[in-house]
Amino acid sequence: MATELLLLGSGTPNAEAERHGSALAIVVDGHSCLVDFGPGIVRRALRAWREQGVAALAPPQLRLAFLTHLHHDHTAGLPDLLLTPWTLGRHDPLTVYGPVGLDVLARGVRAAWREDRRERLEGLEPANDGGHRLLSQEFTAPGMVYRDERVAVSAFRVRHGSWPAWAYRFETAEGCIVVSGDTAPCAGIEEAAQGCDILVHEVYSARAFRDLTPAWQRYHSSVHTSTHELAALARRVRPGLLLLVHQLSWGDSIDVLPQEIAEGYDGPFLNGRDLQRVSLPLRM
Repeated sequence: MATELLLLGSGTPNAEAERHGSALAIVVDGHSCLVDFGPGIVRRALRAWREQGVAALAPPQLRLAFLTHLHHDHTAGLPDLLLTPWTLGRHDPLTVYGPVGLDVLARGVRAAWREDRRERLEGLEPANDGGHRLLSQEFTAPGMVYRDERVAVSAFRVRHGSWPAWAYRFETAEGCIVVSGDTAPCAGIEEAAQGCDILVHEVYSARAFRDLTPAWQRYHSSVHTSTHELAALARRVRPGLLLLVHQLSWGDSIDVLPQEIAEGYDGPFLNGRDLQRVSLPLRM
């Protein structure tokens, strides 16, 4: 069995040409689990398949996803993830696990694209009647939310505003990957990250933060994690690899982030970029 992480989108709500919306894939023994589905997810997955040979990310194989929270930079790719793989041959429904509110999102997507489905199913297009279906699986309590013969997935509560937000821990035969989602420092992410091989964690520049207005400082310090806070977390949990995503630097280059992390953390880390790949077991 082989386990691989592919970063499909490392971006934030601030649109950037080289960084698509938040999304990643964990591929285990040729099967993919997606985490979040920001703008551009299907095109990024297609590139990983065609240019890097990751067959598990061919559009018809995109069947299973996990949502950390409901912000649009993590969810705006849902219609694309639902409908494009269907038109390219997916026969199975798309199944998504996530927080309360996922059902409302799923119903809205199905309603908004009702006419698209009708025309494809009732018109001349030889469309199948399975791949357009969306199965939303809300959960409300931390713990195991999914298991099959390849992977076990547990959810941990994190702190990102007033609504439910989750981190996920993926356990496979090759190791453990933890995905923070968007979060301020909290007990949930520290618990999830204990003993992990890869910690995928959001981050903002502690230096650039100083130039924000007081209102934006209050917001970001309450819902996100600074480089200094993340370095302190990494010192405590010692992941095999720390992978920085959702990098906020507010006009500065995101290359300042590794400098700030290195001031407080001496372990291995990478500044994540779209289409980056990391395999387990780690060979650093």
